[in-house]
Amino acid sequence: MDLFSGVLPFLHTAEERSFRKAAAQLGVTTAAVSKAVARLEADLGITLLHRTSRHVSLTPEGATFLEHCREAVTRLQAGRELLAQAQKVAEGELKVSMPLILGRVVVPELGRLSARHPRLSFNLSLTDRFSRLAEESVDVAVRIGELEDSSLVSRTLRVPQWVTVASPAYLGRSGTPRHYKELERHACLKFVTPAGISREWEFRDRREARPRTVRTPDSFRIDHGELLVEAAVSGLGICQAFDFMVTEHLRAGRLVEVLAPYAAEGPPIRALCLPRRQSTPRVRVFLDFLQQVLRRER
Repeated sequence: MDLFSGVLPFLHTAEERSFRKAAAQLGVTTAAVSKAVARLEADLGITLLHRTSRHVSLTPEGATFLEHCREAVTRLQAGRELLAQAQKVAEGELKVSMPLILGRVVVPELGRLSARHPRLSFNLSLTDRFSRLAEESVDVAVRIGELEDSSLVSRTLRVPQWVTVASPAYLGRSGTPRHYKELERHACLKFVTPAGISREWEFRDRREARPRTVRTPDSFRIDHGELLVEAAVSGLGICQAFDFMVTEHLRAGRLVEVLAPYAAEGPPIRALCLPRRQSTPRVRVFLDFLQQVLRRER
């Protein structure tokens, strides 16, 4: 039995005391309303309405049933309104996975997002491992590089620049390179990938269509991006890092950019989520927030 079949036709008829007026409210024919109420009465085994050629009135049982119908419809409408409101309000736990180097940029800004959306809570995993979004219930995964899973919805947040930097003390001792070919005479601080390979540096020559990968000496190797930058700050040598990793050091004068005319674009930073997840309020506001934060770090 369909519990709601005939309820709305009965409710409108009882309130309007007219099949014709109820039909106008529902946008159907008078005959359709009359048949729907008759089927409801047959299902219940009770007469709900007294009918005459000019008048419709409630039976005692119909009056009792009407009150319950009103309450049920009111609750149903309230539930629909609550769900509609939930589609506009960012709330609930937001589970995010991102690399540590991006976490250092994003986490200090979360207070602003929380102030605008106080019903949001955050569950962050800072890792370079590619998360299985569905299995791990991750709302948003932020990754640097090419998209591996084409079934995911991808949003490019920004394309960083590779910036080559050194401390003023190091440059004072060893001189400032004017061309990337001069790096072979410098102490180069290299990042080690998860595969155990030193990442070679990228440069862009305006006369060439594509960036050039340049092999540089391995004077120092480390598998931690932030500590790589700290090694450069300490005066150990020259390193190449994403622009957002060295912004504050450059502003403070702890590092100086070298070879700026040859700076190349890095891999894109993308936010990934499952299909249809990006339209939920909490994911939507977080993606907008990420884009604002990362674009400001130029």
